[in-house]
Amino acid sequence: ICIAVPRDLASRARTVIRDAFAEELDSGQIQNVDVTDDQSIVAVVGDGMAGTPGVAARFFGTLGRAGINIRAIAQGSSERNISAVVDSRDATKALRAAHSGFYLSHKTISIGVIGPGTVGAALLRQLEKQGRRLADQFNLDLRVRAIARSQTMLLGERRIDLATWQEEFDESAVETDLEAFEAHVNPDHLPHAVIIDCTASQLIASKYAGWLSRGVHIITPNKKAFSGDYAYYKSLQAAADEGSSHYFYETTVGAALPVVSTLCDLIYTGDEVRSIRGIFSGTLAYLFNVYDGTTPFSAIVRAAKDNGFTEPDPRDDLSGMDVARKLTILARELGLGLEIGEFPVRSLVPDALKDCSVEEFLDRLPDYDDDVDALYRKAVAANRQLRYVAMLDADGNASVGLEAVDEGHPFCNINLTDNIVQFESARYSENPLVVQGPGAGPEVTAGGAFADLLRLANSLSKGLGYF
Repeated sequence: ICIAVPRDLASRARTVIRDAFAEELDSGQIQNVDVTDDQSIVAVVGDGMAGTPGVAARFFGTLGRAGINIRAIAQGSSERNISAVVDSRDATKALRAAHSGFYLSHKTISIGVIGPGTVGAALLRQLEKQGRRLADQFNLDLRVRAIARSQTMLLGERRIDLATWQEEFDESAVETDLEAFEAHVNPDHLPHAVIIDCTASQLIASKYAGWLSRGVHIITPNKKAFSGDYAYYKSLQAAADEGSSHYFYETTVGAALPVVSTLCDLIYTGDEVRSIRGIFSGTLAYLFNVYDGTTPFSAIVRAAKDNGFTEPDPRDDLSGMDVARKLTILARELGLGLEIGEFPVRSLVPDALKDCSVEEFLDRLPDYDDDVDALYRKAVAANRQLRYVAMLDADGNASVGLEAVDEGHPFCNINLTDNIVQFESARYSENPLVVQGPGAGPEVTAGGAFADLLRLANSLSKGLGYF
């Protein structure tokens, strides 16, 4: 039996109840009379509630998705009032969550962006462009309240003006403090908070479990958390369950291509995925699409770097580790505990050039052009083309490396920087399912992260209507 009373009457109420039930307390029929301080009542009131199915479910579901624990529930006989007792520290958040859940105010999501570089800056432009439309059409307030670089961060009092954020950052940024950043993104008065990590930082990835356990959602193209230590990867789901939070990482494989979601759809609908093969690097796809034996491979690598098609250090692409990380992420979706280092990765970086400077690497790479040319001519003689391919089967056998692929294979019919992934399954056995398209680029990757943000909003709102 729960009774809510004003705080200043709590002690007196306990004394009166203990006196009234003294015999039952002595005999053990009642165990104890306890007082829980600092509680608040949030109530939904309205004539339209009477006889309308789903009102209580929406109310309690809205509070649950905001990570608010309900201590007690009451509904009057008139069915015009549903009340819930929550911790007082959650009262404002509960009130805002209830308002947005019943469309009495905007559905507000507090956003923190880490890494406003090429991808992060593109995401902020997209949010600025679409913000008004999402507010007007879907009652959705995507409120960017914090932007952080490795050394400095900008915290907006209510929100950051995305049209002028760079100027404001230059004028008002303070030293980066990830604890202060999280606290600002996830204040008590806002029901939902998400951190969008657009970095490739292991340090930031190591923060995910803590953020998730404290109710902060995560969206990221950063592969480190999902392809690194397997025990940490497994801990993320437990942390999300603890904090009633979500994490989305579609863009870790194939940028905005629906690679992870397609694999999950196959698995969850009961299909048996037998193998996955693909070209997961837009940079390596470009290099071998362009290479025809007339221009040295080293010259194509240098030109690709100058045009921004590679990482600042091209060895980050040529080593194959980025592809290996993507394959590891897909393996774990299949339920395989695969770790980096447990399968062969054929690097295209000569051993003698692994530890030198970038300029020295580019200067000395021509010494190895004959090796690539020999592989190319051997492939052409067999009516094949060179492609950098990742392979995984259901038994956990995996490999990453350069292959000579038949000219009629789908991997030989891609645009310059396309990614292509081929799923062979029980349903798609004779004719594998293929996902193909641009797998790199800041606008594409940012668009994928934006789509994940809308998926998060939809899961929190249960019916906004964009999906």
